[in-house]
Amino acid sequence: MIKHPKIKACAKALSICSLLFAASACTKHNDIEQVDTAAIVSEVDDTVISTKVKEALLASDDVKSFAIKVRTDRGAVELSGFVNNQQQIERSIGLAQRVKGVKNVVNQLAIKDNSTAANNKISDDLVTATVKTALLNDGQLKSLEISVVTRNGEVMLSGFVDSLAQANHAVDVTQGVEGVATVLNHMTVKNSVAK
Repeated sequence: MIKHPKIKACAKALSICSLLFAASACTKHNDIEQVDTAAIVSEVDDTVISTKVKEALLASDDVKSFAIKVRTDRGAVELSGFVNNQQQIERSIGLAQRVKGVKNVVNQLAIKDNSTAANNKISDDLVTATVKTALLNDGQLKSLEISVVTRNGEVMLSGFVDSLAQANHAVDVTQGVEGVATVLNHMTVKNSVAK
């Protein structure tokens, strides 16, 4: 037991400081857990929304397309890819808007040219694979968030990116790939989507 009054006071103050530090660390730890939990819940919600939108698109006789990519970020759904006509675009948007949890729909759909020959399909697949490889190998991009679709040498980039600079860089990388005639930038900056 400590008998000297000054040492006893210092020990008491040190104990109080230790308790306050530990309490503040616990509070911060709980905040971090809550932020992580919220991020996980948001990501799961987005995955569920994307799945429900895909199901609605596939169930519709008017659309029924595997060529439509669906990405969701905090309830904002982005539809991208190629469809046959304007009615399919409008129907796809309407179906997505009806899914519970969808806050808004970003339309990045394009009408495809039906004159695609078998030779173009093979070369388009090669261009798509080459572009995806170039994006994967680029250290500045999160290429898994960027979808690539090619039709007749026209490459459509879609998905959610962190910044306009990241989108522009993805376009630059894509334009450097052999076989790319034009690039359609249908990427959406995450912070620009209404919450």
